[in-house]
Amino acid sequence: MFASRVRNGVQRYSTIRCIALGCRTLSSIDNLGLEEKLGGCLSSLPPKAKVVICGGGVMGAAVAYHLARRGWGDQTVVIEQEKIGAGSRWCSSGLVGAFKPSLAQVQIAQSSIRLLKDLESRGKPTGWKQCGSLLLARTRDRMTVYRRMKSQSVSWGIECELISAQKCQEICPLLNVDDILGGLWIPGDGVGDTHQFCLSLMREAVENGVGVMEDCAITAVHSKDGKVSGVDTTSGTIECQYFVNCAGFWARQVGRLSKPQVKVPLLPCEHYYLHTKRIDNLDPMTPVIRDPDGYIYLRERDGCILAGGFEPIAKPVNEDEIMNAAQRCIPEDWDHFHVLLQELLKRVPSLNQAILNKLCNGLEAFSPDCKWIVGEAPEMFNYHVACGMKTVGISAAGGVAEATVDEIVDGYSKYDMYELDINRFLGLHNNKRFLRDRMKEVPGVHYGLPYPFYEFETGRNLRLSPIYPTLRDRGAVFGQVMGYERPTWFESVEKNTVSPETPRQFKIAHTKTFGKPHWFETVQREYWACREAVGLADYSSFTKIDIQSQGNEVVDLLQYICSNNVDVPIGSIIHTGMQNERGGYENDCSLARISENHYMMIAPTIQQTRCKVWLKRHLPRNGSVTLSDVTSMYTAICILGPFSRSLLSELTDTDLSPSNFPFFTCMELDVGLANGIRAMNLTHTGELGYVLYIPNEFALHVYNRLMTVGEKYGINHVGHYATRSLRVEKFFAFWGQDLDTMTTPLECGRTWRVKFDKDIKFIGRDALLRQRDEGIRRQYVQLLLTDHDHELDLWSWGGEPIFRDGNYCGQTTTTSYGFTFKKQVCLGFVQNLDENGVPQQVTNDYVLSGHYEIDVAGIRYAAKVNLHSPHLPTKYPDKERDVYQATRKLHDPEQFLGRHYQP
Repeated sequence: MFASRVRNGVQRYSTIRCIALGCRTLSSIDNLGLEEKLGGCLSSLPPKAKVVICGGGVMGAAVAYHLARRGWGDQTVVIEQEKIGAGSRWCSSGLVGAFKPSLAQVQIAQSSIRLLKDLESRGKPTGWKQCGSLLLARTRDRMTVYRRMKSQSVSWGIECELISAQKCQEICPLLNVDDILGGLWIPGDGVGDTHQFCLSLMREAVENGVGVMEDCAITAVHSKDGKVSGVDTTSGTIECQYFVNCAGFWARQVGRLSKPQVKVPLLPCEHYYLHTKRIDNLDPMTPVIRDPDGYIYLRERDGCILAGGFEPIAKPVNEDEIMNAAQRCIPEDWDHFHVLLQELLKRVPSLNQAILNKLCNGLEAFSPDCKWIVGEAPEMFNYHVACGMKTVGISAAGGVAEATVDEIVDGYSKYDMYELDINRFLGLHNNKRFLRDRMKEVPGVHYGLPYPFYEFETGRNLRLSPIYPTLRDRGAVFGQVMGYERPTWFESVEKNTVSPETPRQFKIAHTKTFGKPHWFETVQREYWACREAVGLADYSSFTKIDIQSQGNEVVDLLQYICSNNVDVPIGSIIHTGMQNERGGYENDCSLARISENHYMMIAPTIQQTRCKVWLKRHLPRNGSVTLSDVTSMYTAICILGPFSRSLLSELTDTDLSPSNFPFFTCMELDVGLANGIRAMNLTHTGELGYVLYIPNEFALHVYNRLMTVGEKYGINHVGHYATRSLRVEKFFAFWGQDLDTMTTPLECGRTWRVKFDKDIKFIGRDALLRQRDEGIRRQYVQLLLTDHDHELDLWSWGGEPIFRDGNYCGQTTTTSYGFTFKKQVCLGFVQNLDENGVPQQVTNDYVLSGHYEIDVAGIRYAAKVNLHSPHLPTKYPDKERDVYQATRKLHDPEQFLGRHYQP
């Protein structure tokens, strides 16, 4: 009995271990130990195939299934080093839930659920059982999360209900709800059997021509001209055009077999599955119980209880020592599992009377940010990855496989996959020491409270700008992006309290609330420094790429890739999108023309890998255009505010007047005693100012001169949260938050940046022309909450549903507090949905004629809509700043700013 084992003090762990081992010897047959076999496998490897899939688990089976559905079955081969579906069924929870952190992940999970239901309806065993899931809350913040999920369910099409603690117990009488405040009931969730699902998918794939080679290991993946060309295996060599790494636990090792090596940042952690013996009268439709505040989950399985969890401090494991599926089940550590066991016994007291069958320690691989890893590898074209499903492969496999196959067959997916794309990583993320450090924290994120702007505490102090130590000592509190430490805000620090001998402690930013954050007043101070004095911000993390050629090839390339006209005067800066064939944004960037055949591209930090891949995909094969990633060569310091020109003028002999150095231009400056500084007259926030791209060896000198001279202008350090607030208030869209691969310039008010009449037909032009003729189906808007109390009410943090005249019409993307408006500001997209939910044409008149509300955790707040970048009142009006509008211009800026202005 569990009760006696837990009461036995210091001897409890050895006692449980002995009983567990005893139970194993008493059991002659375990149904979960029986594995079905796949028939119709290949006896030898064919010499050629179009697609080779590595891995015969549920993900590889799903990819094979979808390829067969698309007519590629007889051109596809699956290679599995053991048997299809190998791996202990004891180490699989089979949980299938629709709610995920983002819309794309929700759509993927919903696709997987549809596939499970479809197979089951056709008599193909999957173990699918729609028993529902019940999410429990012990704290008010957890209930706030559930209220937010309930409001988002309108956008995501998920049926759910907020319920009381009493109702939780009615749904599942096993529960102790003494400390429960309430819950979220999701009737459409369920469970499945990963092994059965895998075999059913693979059988259908084989019936449709897919070849399966078991007991065959991959030894190398080859490339030619940067594309996949073939695979070496223990059974021979096979030529192929596409390779899909579905190796799951071993995906990182398989990536190392390719030439060049493909970096797949995964590392396994111990993960526990507790199985009881049969429990009398246990309802087979007992819902899945998730108690994230206690880190645990449990479900019914064949009359028994299967339980597990995601402990806050995990135990990483060296995967190089694990050679086969059987070795993934390692000896259990009862001391480590005890934190979960205590919570299970607290939540389901009757478990004290249950008999233990097994405690399985099955290793599971996680990515550094606790998200799935999907997409085409940056190192090799046509090499696709689908792994890192963090214990819920059955919930993700159908949708991830569908997206992967769409990208292989069509070149794109109907899902916006950028947040899951393998291109979100750099080489540093695949460093094993980094992974071991980070993985202690990652599994716990799965059930952690999803507060805004979550920051990891491990794997820090990695990428640092030269001015980082000084900023730290001046009060910087840091957030991490692409491994870079970026100031989020600055705490007040008394002068002379920090010395080189006693540097200030490194501090990580946290926002552990869904209401007014503790950093509000600090960010407010920084905001007003940018509006009324001078702010200094570290932009060093921005992606910086030099693109150049000997002749005019670089201009022709960028004219083809970019939707704006890049053939502008030397010294001009152009803001442009790089569209895909559907007109969506692959990248949103600024291009500074340094010389006739040399451009410097400034892109979002998260684009560092992604935009290089997009550029390389379209480079001339003759090597006439070269790319250089200079992100780490330059320290970027932004000075912004009405006195920024006066400040910089004291440090350079160059005339900075608008006639000599106009808005949206760049020039090389001497600043202080340093030279070679690329100065750009823009700030990415709508405020007057400059971004100085400083060779690293001069960075500290330039920073010190700016701070010394800036004292008389009231200079203040400024963090990311303040500049974010500025750009949201000015209605500036940002890639990865407002713009993505599915959003077009016409939808987000940037039609005027698309030059349809260029001599070179740019990528996506035809799609944008069709959209221009047919009309857009959604429109980017700014909404100001008019009856929201920022002191008392919960805040909008993004993803909230928008209602027009009482009907759902869209959702928010980026939000912030507007310190000039004195209101919460939300950016988002509005649709015109008919009675069947089908989007119709959206016009300006339609948008402006409605009454809007935004649902924040179940409470609707009235909102005023804007279609154009607003003019904010200021003590220091400036013609250049005020005339520039990032979203939907009202007039021609050139009449104010002259010929150099190239937005």
